[in-house]
Amino acid sequence: MDRVGMAARRAFVSLALCLLLGKQTSARNDAPCQPSKWNNGYSRFLKRHLPSGTPDSVDHNEWEKFIKSLGGCDRPTQSFLHPKDLDRVRAVCSDEGGKVFKDNLCISQQPFTFVTVRSTPGTCGIRKVERERKHLILACEVLENVCVPVHFEGNPTDQRPSNNARGCQSSQRRNQAATFQPSWLWLIFTFLVTFYAF
Repeated sequence: MDRVGMAARRAFVSLALCLLLGKQTSARNDAPCQPSKWNNGYSRFLKRHLPSGTPDSVDHNEWEKFIKSLGGCDRPTQSFLHPKDLDRVRAVCSDEGGKVFKDNLCISQQPFTFVTVRSTPGTCGIRKVERERKHLILACEVLENVCVPVHFEGNPTDQRPSNNARGCQSSQRRNQAATFQPSWLWLIFTFLVTFYAF
């Protein structure tokens, strides 16, 4: 084999390796209870959806004052769970409390009561305060070896868990037990190395 051909093949293999190692990953996991890509996801979830001092009423003035105290006037729709429900909310990210919904989302097996506040964008002017009772849809990811909620997903059509869905943490156990599954980039790289080695 001549030097030019060998150099071209090495460059091609190097390019394939760079593509493989530089592969972009999504910010969202494709299944619940996978390692989180955001270290502060759980604390942010708690701050946004289970803050202490949550009003018990649906009084607009109370909620306006509360949301201003949180500094959360930039989000036009916000949902708040009661802090006493923290253990139940965390349980949505387990086999006992939640079922796989889609992607990294789990849906609670039982409905929850929470308050949704709608305000005028860019202000804290409250348009609507509504007490709701629905199944929670939460993104669940692993932080410090525990599967916890990191995002509250709206449930406008009142979706319910499927009886046939897996438990929320079943995907975590499946992925831990799974052997290496090559991606298409690994397959291309292996082919190129094999082809150009001979």
